[in-house]
Amino acid sequence: MGRDFVRRLGTWEGLLLAILVVVVLVNTLAVPGYLQPQNQINLVQLSVEKAIVVLAMTFVIVSGEIDLSVASVMGLAAVTVAWLSGEGAPFPLAIVIALGVGGLCGLFNGFWIAIVGLPSLAVTLAGLIGYRGIARLLIEDRSIGGFPDWFARLGQQPFLGPLPFALVVFGVLLVVAFVVLGYSGFGRYLYVLGNSLEVARFSGVRVARIRIATFTMSGLVAALAGVLLAARLGAVRGSTAEGFELDIITMVLLGGVSIFGGRGTMAGVILSILLILNLRNGLGLANITGNTQTGVIGVLLILSVLVPNLASSARTRWRRSRGAAAAAGAEGP
Repeated sequence: MGRDFVRRLGTWEGLLLAILVVVVLVNTLAVPGYLQPQNQINLVQLSVEKAIVVLAMTFVIVSGEIDLSVASVMGLAAVTVAWLSGEGAPFPLAIVIALGVGGLCGLFNGFWIAIVGLPSLAVTLAGLIGYRGIARLLIEDRSIGGFPDWFARLGQQPFLGPLPFALVVFGVLLVVAFVVLGYSGFGRYLYVLGNSLEVARFSGVRVARIRIATFTMSGLVAALAGVLLAARLGAVRGSTAEGFELDIITMVLLGGVSIFGGRGTMAGVILSILLILNLRNGLGLANITGNTQTGVIGVLLILSVLVPNLASSARTRWRRSRGAAAAAGAEGP
């Protein structure tokens, strides 16, 4: 057990845990009562919608793809709820339609990627622009609020003990994502796709179906997060959730998920979420502006891609040098 513990400390997840402990310790020393449960709940609540989308984005990136449109889908779903409500539609129906819109956006992305064969980067970049444009067309420059009281309470007041509804949803989705990615056939297929599409096809994996399902799920989860964001904010604009994709992708990649797919764990992603939330909070306590915080997150995004690749290259060179040394020793003088 001791060796296993030491081995885990030497992994990327172990490094994230060590950094997280340091960040939390610094914040605790700077702010009395920082670790109190209510303060931690408030900390997570401010970004819980991003964390929900991170779970879906993990599936997408593990499969070797990317979805840049998730923040625009969040905004479109939030705007759809507000716009339909303003047009007189029953509010529960507006929520269902907004979720359906998100699922259709994901299905649309998946069609062009899985069936037509276009790169996910190009398709979802177009979606980022297009879905945001639709949201702005629906409500122009207005801010729409006036949601029903039950919806506002759902987003702004405790739901289960001290926990808000969005945090409960995140907890449920986290358990589902952890089990599906790590222990189901669907999760194993995603890792196979991320490592090699050709191997997946020759292995009998229904590649197109898996990819379409993954992007549809991404759109649906993003729409759910957008609806929850609307409930918490109490009003939405065409720019709602704009720029969220940077934090979402950073949380996934910093968690040890390879940008090329085929590698990563949900445990690492959760540590990454906690690290970024606590880091942002610490920067805010130090009166560092939002733009500077975004710059720090951008640096983390670069490092999360660069450092694992450098470490992998170093390990490969070390193994080759060991192999060459062993071969030379075997040949003798």
